[in-house]
Parts: sequence; structure tokens; C-alpha cells
Amino acid sequence: MTEASAPAPRRPGAQALAALGLAAPDLDPADTSPHAFPDGGTWRTEVPSVEGPECLAEVLKESARLDVPVHRISQGSGVWMLSDADITEMVDACASRDIELCLFTGPRGTWDIGASTRTDSRGAGLRARGHDALAGCVEDAARATELGVKCLLVADEGVLWTLHRLRERGVLPADTTFKVSALIGPVNPASYAVFEQLGADSVNIPSDLALAHFTEIRRVSRAPMDLYIEAPDDLGGYVRMYEAAELIRRGAPLYLKFGLSKAPGIYPYGAQFRETALSSARERVRRGRLVLDLLARHGADGGMSPLGSRLPGPLNRFSVTHDKD
Repeated sequence: MTEASAPAPRRPGAQALAALGLAAPDLDPADTSPHAFPDGGTWRTEVPSVEGPECLAEVLKESARLDVPVHRISQGSGVWMLSDADITEMVDACASRDIELCLFTGPRGTWDIGASTRTDSRGAGLRARGHDALAGCVEDAARATELGVKCLLVADEGVLWTLHRLRERGVLPADTTFKVSALIGPVNPASYAVFEQLGADSVNIPSDLALAHFTEIRRVSRAPMDLYIEAPDDLGGYVRMYEAAELIRRGAPLYLKFGLSKAPGIYPYGAQFRETALSSARERVRRGRLVLDLLARHGADGGMSPLGSRLPGPLNRFSVTHDKD
């Protein structure tokens, strides 16, 4: 669609509701995020829960068939659930399409022996329990980056700070990016800013945050947000497709994550979930097409980052003191 034929931006149902005297209040320009990705774009796309080379092949095939642009593909089971050959195949396949590949780091509390995660309070949740779990996450990060992975998913503040320090020391490549998991996502502007300072290059926020919360966060931080437009059931199962344009306006720079509700959990992934994982991978891409079509119908599909873009631009960090060797 050319610029000349593109529809003027509009809000869902605006004209019909206005005719009935039910017009929505005018948007407040002060709520618009002042930030963008360094390439000038306001949003990128991500397909999550791509659990191995076979699932990745389905996503790539379906995204080509449905013309769904993909900036990032992420995996949830963890680096330790993949062989070197698996990782290398995924790295090469993503590189051939200029897509960022993000793999989850190491042990997490929900799979550990700690009893507190089985209680109603869920204890410390996904966080790395003890020195050995921290070491496992570091080992995963080192192994993945050596095999060419440039983005790592993190579910623990201490792991994030440790990996950021290793990046600053040159132990991990300088262009490695760290993404905070939705399962520990911050819910207020102060905590969001702390994750940025600890080294996060993008931060998953819970999909149930109100629109005002997006504006509050953008007043203190420009670190990219990751947001499930459709959340898995264990994250609430929220579907916010009709809000996509407003979420971009308030939350930019923003990754639109095409999740899938009413789908069985598959973590940690193995062959026992093969058919579910493959069909879910295809459906996540189709959900992405639905979101993109909706944005286009509302004249809100402009501002996408160029494909191949991955770095977040300059961010605020806590000072790192280099310990003596």
C-alpha cells in the first residue's frame, strides 16, 4: 500500500460511535512516548516460544507465506535444553533472514528443588537459586554467545547484573543484548528503570498493565519494551489486539510479541510436545498477521523498524567497577 492510498489514522469504531453520540475523548498528546529505536522506528516484532530448529523452520516458512515481518525470535526452555548443533542451526537460519535469535539462560527456580516455588506464593519464582544456578546461567550465556547467539533472555536481577558486568569486561561480546523475562517483568516506573540500569536492553512488562502505566514508564526510561499482544495463559491469557496502536503510541520503542492463549504449556520443550509446538508456532505467526492487518486498517502500521534492526541505542546504566583480575 502506498502512502497516497494508506488510510488516515483512526481509532477502532470511531466514526460509527461518534454518530451515536458515543465519541471517545480526544487523545492527549502528552501521553505519546518521546522515544524511538535508534533507526527511528517505534515498533518491532517478535515471535516467542520457538523451541528448536524444527519450530523455527515452521515460523520462517509461515512468516514468508503470510508476509509477517519478524525482527526477533525467542525461545523459552533455555540454552541448556539445546545441543550445540541445534543452536548452530538456529543461529544460521536466523542469520539468513537477518532476524535476531534470543535464547533463555539456564536454571530457574520453578524447575529447581526449592519447595517455595510450589507454594501458593510461588516463592522466588524463576530466579536463580544459589551460586550453582547463577553459574549455570553464566555458562549458558558463554556457550550461546560462542555459538553466535547475540541475545539472551534473563529471569533474575542478579544474573542480569552479572552478565552485564561480563559484557562490560569483554568476556561476553559487546553487542550481546539482554532481555528481561515477562515472568519477572516490572510493574512500576521505578523498577523498570532499575532493570535498565542493571543492563537490560529490552524489558518484558506484564500484559495487564493499564495504558497509563505505559506513559508513566516512558517518563523515566527509554529502554525498549517487550509486550505480549496476546499473552499465554500462564501470563493471564490477555488479548490486546485492538489496543496495539495505542500501546505503540504510549510504549515506543516497543516489541509486539505474538503469543498464544489457550495453548498447552511446552516448557521445558521435548519431543513429547512436538505436534503442539509446531502447530502453536504456525498459529503465533498467523496471530501476528491479524495484528498487522488490524494496524493497517486503522492507518497505524507506519513506524516499523527496518528488518534486521536489533540494537536498542544508548541506555542508562549503573556504574560498573572493574574488579582486579
